[in-house]
Amino acid sequence: MPYRAIVPAMADTPLSNTIQVGRIREAAPFEEARTPGMVKLEIDLGDEPVRSAAQLGLNYETGELVGRQVLCVTDLGTVSIAGFESQVLTVGVPGEDGGPVLLAPDRDVPLGGTLRREGGHGDRSPSIW
Repeated sequence: MPYRAIVPAMADTPLSNTIQVGRIREAAPFEEARTPGMVKLEIDLGDEPVRSAAQLGLNYETGELVGRQVLCVTDLGTVSIAGFESQVLTVGVPGEDGGPVLLAPDRDVPLGGTLRREGGHGDRSPSIW
């Protein structure tokens, strides 16, 4: 079955949403979900733990997820998936098999850090630094 993302209402552009750095504290198979490879995550954003459901089991073992820093969209609201309240969207891009590959900082950064958006392009899209 091909990967199908479950995404709540995003803003007009992804950079209009708040994207924060978190660290995965717990990861467990989400056997109640109908979508293959779903994983339940608890993510530490520095000031609070949040929960996320993501189809990461297609490319990761749950044990290798724990301790990883990840990027999370934190202002989409909560989505209930098979009774599990997913509070943030864990950010990834499709891999060769179509399953998500996590996006993350290339070195540890403070938890809760927000992806910064800077102008500098006139009326065009903001740049990221």
